[in-house]
Amino acid sequence: MSAEDLLTHINNEDKKVALAVEKSKPQILALVEQIVTKLKKGGRIFYMGAGTSGRLGVLDASECPPTFGVPHELVVGLIAGGDTAIRKAVENAEDNTTQGWLDLQAHDISTNDVVIGIAASGTTPYVLGALQTANENNIVTGCITMNENSPLHLIAQFPIVSVVGPEFVTGSSRMKAGTAQKLILNMISTTTMILLGKVKGNKMVDMKLSNSKLIDRANRMVVDNLKVSYEEASLLLEKYGNVRNVIENRKK
Repeated sequence: MSAEDLLTHINNEDKKVALAVEKSKPQILALVEQIVTKLKKGGRIFYMGAGTSGRLGVLDASECPPTFGVPHELVVGLIAGGDTAIRKAVENAEDNTTQGWLDLQAHDISTNDVVIGIAASGTTPYVLGALQTANENNIVTGCITMNENSPLHLIAQFPIVSVVGPEFVTGSSRMKAGTAQKLILNMISTTTMILLGKVKGNKMVDMKLSNSKLIDRANRMVVDNLKVSYEEASLLLEKYGNVRNVIENRKK
């Protein structure tokens, strides 16, 4: 195929992903409802995976604190092989059936928490072992997989199965499967945070002002909400720390 043909075929396959995720919406809803209930009781979310699946979990977890102003410990991403595996593959790490539970124990996992295994094939031993032991300890488990009736689908209490079909490059689950996983993770974390009151309207009022772009965005939110000048908004943010605090203190 020419480069143009390759791009066209990859794009045509990618178009199927959102439709596959849509069919999984009832399953996503069931898991989100469990997560919100647990987080309101002081629980946390743990994403677990290997390779691409693990990296996507780490990515979603790492984006929650700056976006929603939540503690880093609220959403935790665990990857087989540890942090080294985020950048470089760690040989055989995903084949260890006991390490996943050990990784959870290192975070003092409890019955208030939710463990979500991520595996396109639904057969990753690192994930399966962790979820099986979590089930035995009365911890809510969910999963994101692309393989119906896989071991992971059957082990998770609240499975999400999104059947995206064969990859353009056979077996390359970083493609459609990875895209579906990213969409589902976005849906889970964003919906959860909205239901927990971490946004106002559709604005990220709890975001951390960690760079000039976000500071400018926060200033404009304050200007729009309170009808003050940009300069006054900047002073208010400096005083109160984030958009929510500014709005709540000015409206008292």
